[in-house]
Amino acid sequence: MQSRVMAALVMAAMLCVPVAFTQTPSALDRYLDGLTSWQAEFAQTVVDSRGKQRVAETGRFIVRRPGQFRWETGSGPAQSMVADGRNLWFYDRDLEQVTVKPVRTALTATPAMLLVGGVNLREYFEITTLPKSIGLDWVAVKPRGADAEFRSARLGFASNDLRRMEIEDKLGQKTLLVFSKTLRNAALAADTFVFQSPPDADLIGTPVP
Repeated sequence: MQSRVMAALVMAAMLCVPVAFTQTPSALDRYLDGLTSWQAEFAQTVVDSRGKQRVAETGRFIVRRPGQFRWETGSGPAQSMVADGRNLWFYDRDLEQVTVKPVRTALTATPAMLLVGGVNLREYFEITTLPKSIGLDWVAVKPRGADAEFRSARLGFASNDLRRMEIEDKLGQKTLLVFSKTLRNAALAADTFVFQSPPDADLIGTPVP
């Protein structure tokens, strides 16, 4: 189930093209303006369509625009997802399994497109400014295409920083992400987005050279 959650989150057509504003910029537009990298710790909660909590965990998320991110949950980490600009790698320690797919096909029309890059956002998403709530400036995002991995998302910002993300998938499952200890445009190590496959893990898929 966690891999489905991550597929809904991120994790994009990976070429970053500036948004041409034809209206007042939203909090999302202001957040993305000038963004080159971003990192945060997060707490994640997943609730199914019946209101039952399925997942509660913590981790870290690191982004470098355009096209790269690292998402890790649990200690070890137990699971990790890395987009290196060409391939998307997903590792599950319990399954001793690594899955790899080309980035250009793995993350199209997902919330990742909002953070790590993409074409003109309004070509793929309806973006609506919502009333301020719990001290955050909110933006609603809805995919225009029927093939998207999620139904809707809400992003909450404070002082031009992303603090919360709420996502509902096609099955009615809801994911809440609360971000903390955020760093904007900080320098990142050269190997941050290099994926090293554990020697005992089975590899599924073929990476793009």
